[in-house]
Amino acid sequence: MNYLNIDSPISANSDSKDEINNEDLEVDNSKSVLLKIATLYAEQLMSDLVLEVGGVGYPAHRLILCASSEVFQVMLMNREWSEWRESRIVLQETPTAASVFPHFLKYFYTGQIKISYQTVLPVLSLGDKYNVKDLVTLCLDYMSQHIAQAAKRGHLIAWMQYTMACGHNDVAKACQNFVKWNLEWVVDSELEELEDDALLMLLQQSDLVLHNEMSLYQFVVRWLSKQRDRLSTSELGEAELKQHWDSLVSTVFSHVRFPMMCPNQLAKLLLCPLTQEHKEFFMERMAVAMSYQSGQYERISEVQQTEAGRMLFTPRLYTEDMWGSVLAVDNFHSLQSYHTRTFIFSTRPSVADMATEKLTEWTVDLYPKGVWFKKSMLIVWAGTYDVPEVVLRTVRISITCQNCPEQSAYERDYLDYYEPDVRVKIGILVWGVQKGVEHVVSVVERVHRFSAQNRVLNIDGALDFDELNTPLYTPLDDVSASPNSAASASPSLSSKGTGTGRCQKCSDSCDSPEPKHLLGPNRDQLRIQVVIVPLTDFSHVGAPDARV
Repeated sequence: MNYLNIDSPISANSDSKDEINNEDLEVDNSKSVLLKIATLYAEQLMSDLVLEVGGVGYPAHRLILCASSEVFQVMLMNREWSEWRESRIVLQETPTAASVFPHFLKYFYTGQIKISYQTVLPVLSLGDKYNVKDLVTLCLDYMSQHIAQAAKRGHLIAWMQYTMACGHNDVAKACQNFVKWNLEWVVDSELEELEDDALLMLLQQSDLVLHNEMSLYQFVVRWLSKQRDRLSTSELGEAELKQHWDSLVSTVFSHVRFPMMCPNQLAKLLLCPLTQEHKEFFMERMAVAMSYQSGQYERISEVQQTEAGRMLFTPRLYTEDMWGSVLAVDNFHSLQSYHTRTFIFSTRPSVADMATEKLTEWTVDLYPKGVWFKKSMLIVWAGTYDVPEVVLRTVRISITCQNCPEQSAYERDYLDYYEPDVRVKIGILVWGVQKGVEHVVSVVERVHRFSAQNRVLNIDGALDFDELNTPLYTPLDDVSASPNSAASASPSLSSKGTGTGRCQKCSDSCDSPEPKHLLGPNRDQLRIQVVIVPLTDFSHVGAPDARV
């Protein structure tokens, strides 16, 4: 007699076994099961616990709470906690967290929650407090995708400070970068929320993108105005209030780099009310600035003894016309492969306001669609060599110093102190768009010394080639190019093509999601800003090839 195993209902006949296996069908009815669980919350069925938040009671189920939150699991299952035996637990939450708590609790049952610029932070705070990891991930993903909109709506400073404090480093870094590179976006309503430590962290950065150092001074003045209003409502005595205010002013302005202001700007500071109120403090710093401007290096050496002092003589990324230019490429999709766009501009050789100084001339060649080196021949004294063709899948920015001072053989060999090189810090500010908001999305920094023998610096990778050149589309120009056209004569970077045209997924012309680096109503403008600021022996910089 044959027996059938009830755990594995397969007969001894192999043909029957194959037939049964072929008839197996996995049915997904998870939505119906989730609906049943959600009904427990919606209709408050069989609840065995009440959570009280802000005076409001929310019926809940211990099983669901423990399955969703590690904190609730410890609280409700550990006999060492008094809550494990209680049927009503009072939770202490902030007013903002209490306002979203019903949505937070409902998420345990449904896996669904609505978040916005206003609610994502209190929801995240609850997720952190009760260690709901999947909800924390959802909130952080939302924040990372809406940073520009948060800045526009006045929520970014709060996002930045919370994520910094709680160790959400990726989102915190993204928020910090947006503030550093788009400081003018910080609205007055957010200045009051900007804490002392966060402001000091920003002021110490050398990759702040600013119109000039004077604009940073004005930013700090606005922030101090908000702090003065807040202090006026405190319970501090008059003497204690003055002491705190004086300390605050000196602390924050110690990180403003007055030597990076030209003499005209320093003169205007004398008329500022805050400067007159703290005249002794500001006059000392303005004297150091004037010493730097006039070349009194002994005084500068004394100030340089401290790390904060060294940073005073290091320029930030200034966007004034005198320090660089915006490079805009229109009709990006219609550009052929290996297209080159050339820009010419000049910068001042120093931060001093000297109209008689000779300007430094620059040429910038932008290769947004790859670099193609044709096959060539190299003729040297030893003979002739074939140089093979090379194609680079990169976005290249080539910067050439056109008027590096020439150095004679005598000067090079015998005058050790003679250094005609042009030492600069270069910032590549890449513009982009997030949810319709245009802003600086990334910054690449280089510290470089140009000379008569080394006039050119090539910067690759400031933009991701594949991301910029959308690989889902084949350009119509390339498709219809004749065999004798210039396009067909060039080697192809990718068989997938770039730009707009015929979609390879559907073989039809259709609208594609444009890369984040293309701007304008038609998403066909590439915008890069090149900043070149002069460095001196007193400038404090990091690695010679620093990248942000």
